[in-house]
Amino acid sequence: MDKFQIIQPSALLAPYVKQYWFLWVDSVANGSQRAIPCGSMGLVFNRGDKIYSSFEKGFQPRSHLFGQSTTYADMYFEKLDLIIVVFQPIGAKVFFSMPMDELRGQNVEIDALSDSQIMELEDRLMAIADNQTCVHQIERFLLNRLYRFEAYNYKRLTSAIGTINYSGNNVSTLAHEACLSQKQFKRIFTDYVGLNPKEFLQIARFSKTTHTLQTQPLISLDDLAYKQGYYDRSHLIKDFKTFSGYKPTEFIANCDPYSDYMSLFQTFFIDTKYQLK
Repeated sequence: MDKFQIIQPSALLAPYVKQYWFLWVDSVANGSQRAIPCGSMGLVFNRGDKIYSSFEKGFQPRSHLFGQSTTYADMYFEKLDLIIVVFQPIGAKVFFSMPMDELRGQNVEIDALSDSQIMELEDRLMAIADNQTCVHQIERFLLNRLYRFEAYNYKRLTSAIGTINYSGNNVSTLAHEACLSQKQFKRIFTDYVGLNPKEFLQIARFSKTTHTLQTQPLISLDDLAYKQGYYDRSHLIKDFKTFSGYKPTEFIANCDPYSDYMSLFQTFFIDTKYQLK
């Protein structure tokens, strides 16, 4: 038996948190999923069995903060009981003071953060069965930190992320819109997002492309490449191989059917051996 529930954040936290996920799978044989770059970080509380990661070549930390990634990783498990806080692209920086690029490509165990408050939150979540109550506890923790955040550069980067999501654009234009030199913009962007602007632009384009491919599976690769601003279909295929390990046609073959309810989840995970419901 398996379950997947999405709970939306409160209005105060929605600018910083995309969603809260609750994933529960009871004793599936050889369960696996492929995690792909998505342009966001997350906080994971694992109440089930350990998960093996091909990227780490070992087990993931039980509860951890995961940084930005520029490649895919396969995860293997038998039993899941996960709570995942999915942050907006610059959301994690609001709640954790270290430079976000220090977490790049890593799953950092919460014990290593030397943060007694988050360890106390983990203890509480392990003992709570009701998902909505879990969210209440998570939001108390996040709101306590939100009021201490110094938001001087946050609005500049929020505008830049909005421009990227709407129309793409290049680094020089984004820096100009943020009233920063390219060097300043790159430094601040990398500190807040965990990727440099060029990398984030590539991943944002890849995410838009996968969404188009999932919702319009009959679109030709030439049309898809043109629509998403790739040089040509070879450029598109190269990005797909880098970020997902698949060619576009293989990607579609290994994805679950697109669902509006699962849409955000499907920008993080593909190649499921079972169907979450």
